[in-house]
Amino acid sequence: MKLKLKNPIVFFDLETTGVDVGHDRIIEIAMVKLLPNGDREVKTRRINPEMPIPAEATAVHGITDDDVKDCPTFRQLAKSLAAYIEGCDFAGYNSNKFDVPMLVEEFMRVGVDIDLRGRKFIDVQNIFYKMEQRTLVAAYKFYCGKSLENAHAAEADTLATCEVLEAQLDRYPELENDVEWLAKFSEQKPTADFAGRIVYDDKGVEVFAFGQHKGKSVEEVFRKEHTYYDWIMKSDFPAYTKKVCTEIYLRLKK
Repeated sequence: MKLKLKNPIVFFDLETTGVDVGHDRIIEIAMVKLLPNGDREVKTRRINPEMPIPAEATAVHGITDDDVKDCPTFRQLAKSLAAYIEGCDFAGYNSNKFDVPMLVEEFMRVGVDIDLRGRKFIDVQNIFYKMEQRTLVAAYKFYCGKSLENAHAAEADTLATCEVLEAQLDRYPELENDVEWLAKFSEQKPTADFAGRIVYDDKGVEVFAFGQHKGKSVEEVFRKEHTYYDWIMKSDFPAYTKKVCTEIYLRLKK
């Protein structure tokens, strides 16, 4: 079953130097852009991360320093990439937890402050886990009846994820063929900062999801303990997390 789209949607997958959103870098991005008229565009770009690729990362995706040494940096691609995804919703596999925060962090790092608020984010892994609880390789076999060749290659994973979501719509009549519904169904606890350091409670209030103030209102903590904001700004938190903290902190000054 094909997705019913009001806006273009970009399925994407990243290969990176590691899994630390605040430290690691993107070395490959693959995107499948589906348009409301049924057209499909596939783009894959390798990126020079401007840092060595650890051997353990290469062991997963097979990309080496030599493979990307002559590739453009993210800074060089950022503006054209931001234009390409403008107005699009997003989908991926484990994307809400990793790929989206990593992509936002890269944009923030090079000074391109894209605004993704109001976009819809479908995480196919979360749908899969709620329905069957398996991995992408198993999902592809289960839903599509195929073996996933070149697993952990960004383009292969992205195309497979797109096929899996379409097969999920065919298999489960209770799933609505609507991007907004699927995004809501596949989300986990709503986050304010993509990386999941700050989440919303049941009343829509931003609360910390880590540390000594876990579960407490960010605004209340900053009001009572001004130094905690300073500590976050000086610590190794993702840039977007710091931005959200700053927005909350500035609310107190009004």
